[in-house]
Amino acid sequence: MTELTEKAAVPPSATETPQAKQTMDILEIMSILPHRYPFLLIDRVVEIERKQRIVAIKNVSFNEPQFQGHFPDYPIMPGVLMVEAIAQAGGALLLTEIPDRDDKLMVFTGIDSAKFRKPVVPGDQLRIEVKVLNWRSTAVRMQGTATVEGKVVCEATVMCALVPRGTKKPEAKSGGEV
Repeated sequence: MTELTEKAAVPPSATETPQAKQTMDILEIMSILPHRYPFLLIDRVVEIERKQRIVAIKNVSFNEPQFQGHFPDYPIMPGVLMVEAIAQAGGALLLTEIPDRDDKLMVFTGIDSAKFRKPVVPGDQLRIEVKVLNWRSTAVRMQGTATVEGKVVCEATVMCALVPRGTKKPEAKSGGEV
C-alpha cells in the first residue's frame, strides 16, 4: 500500500516576524529622510540588511543645480555630495529602526578617510554601499563606498548622531505687529 503525503501549509508562528522589506522607492525614502530636492541624493534602495548594510542608487543627471558651477565646461559631481549620499543611505537604513524618527534628525558628526578615485559625471549611476561599523542608541559609525560601473569612485567613513528635531520657527508677522 502506498502512502501519499501532502505538504501542508503551515502558518508562521506568532513568534516569527515577517521578513523586512529589502528595497525602497523614492516615496518610501522621502517618508524616512527629511531631505528634499535639490539635496535628496539617493533615488532608490536596492538591498537592505537590517542594522547591517544598505545599497542605494543615485542617478546623476545634468540638470542638477551643482553642475551650473562645478564646473561649467567639465561637469563633475562634487565629492562632498558623494559623501552626503553615503550618509543619506546610512540614514535610510538606520532611521527605519527609530520608532519616533519624526521627532529626530540624524546629523553628521565626522568624516574620516574620505577618498575620491574617479570623477562622477552626468549620466553615471552611483551604487552606494554602506556597512554599519558601530551602532549605539544615539550614534553610528559607517563605512561607505560609491561605485560607477563596478569601479570605486568614492569611499569614506562617516559618523552620525541622532538628535532631537528642533521646533519650526514661527513665521514673522507683517504689518508691524508685536
